[in-house]
This record gives sequence, structure tokens and C-alpha cells, in this order.
Amino acid sequence: MSELKESQLSSTHIFTGKLLDIWSDEVRLPNGKTSVREYIRHPGAVVMIPVLPDRRIALIRQFRYPVGQVEIELPAGKIDPGESLEETVQRELQEETGYGSGKITRLAEIHPCIGYSDERMWVYLAEELEAAEVKTDDDEFIEMMPTPLEQATGMVWNGEITDVKTIIGLLWAKRLLT
Repeated sequence: MSELKESQLSSTHIFTGKLLDIWSDEVRLPNGKTSVREYIRHPGAVVMIPVLPDRRIALIRQFRYPVGQVEIELPAGKIDPGESLEETVQRELQEETGYGSGKITRLAEIHPCIGYSDERMWVYLAEELEAAEVKTDDDEFIEMMPTPLEQATGMVWNGEITDVKTIIGLLWAKRLLT
């Protein structure tokens, strides 16, 4: 595998934002030539598969500015500094669905955009949900969409759900819950 590795020659920090940083690195390729790699550094995130008491999945709908449309997704959110993954799961679950979870199970770690980002996401199954106060961020407008698992996976196959974290999460749910 070492014959595929690229080596960093220089690194330039291009941009610091509220959510992410952008870098441009010059690298030495396995054949000795050089190239440029532009990429995003991201703090990481969690994605939850919330199973409601009636066994429906708590999907959400929200407008996603980069793609210019309302998307159907599983709840998710970035990890705040000093926060554990489990704390992030509970915080984001409450913010986006108004539920807390009595049982969370880590299912997978995924890299949703390996071509241009170091982002890692951890996928959790959230069960034993109990109603809690909704604490949506001031700049977040979300509509909850409780959906039977069969219908949700059908929305993956018919192209209605295109978000990669949601597709992966729903396929995990299908495997575990049916």
C-alpha cells in the first residue's frame, strides 16, 4: 500500500470559516512528480437513525443552500469542541427532533467526501426515544417527517433521498430493524 502514498511538501491554509477550513497542499506523488491537493478540514459529525416509539424513523426536511433545495435527511450535526460523540448525538437529536434517546448504538464510521474533505461521521441508532424540548439553532429551520422504514428505503431507491449519510443510515436501519 505504501507505493500509493503521497507525501506533503508544503501546506497553505486558504480559509477559516465558522464550520470548516480550506487547505491547499503540494504533494509528491508515488511516481516522483508533484501535484496540488485542495481539501476541507471538518470537525466531524454524527448522524442518528431515530426510531420513534411507533417504529417509524424520524426523518427531517430542511433547505440545503449548497444544492438549493429541500432535502430529506436523517438528523445529524457537527461535533462541538470538547464534546463526546454520545453528547453530540443527544444534543443534535434534541435540537432536530425534540427527542432524547435512552439507548444509542454506534453502527459505523463513514467518510462522506474523501475526494476533498477529511470529514468523518459516526452513524448511531437511537432507540427508546422520549419527548424533550426542541432546541433548534437560530439559523436552522427543520420539519420532522416520521416515516415507516419501508417507505424511507423506497425513497432511497426511487431517488427521492440523495443525501449520502441518510442513504447509508437507512440501509443500516433496514439491515438491523427488519
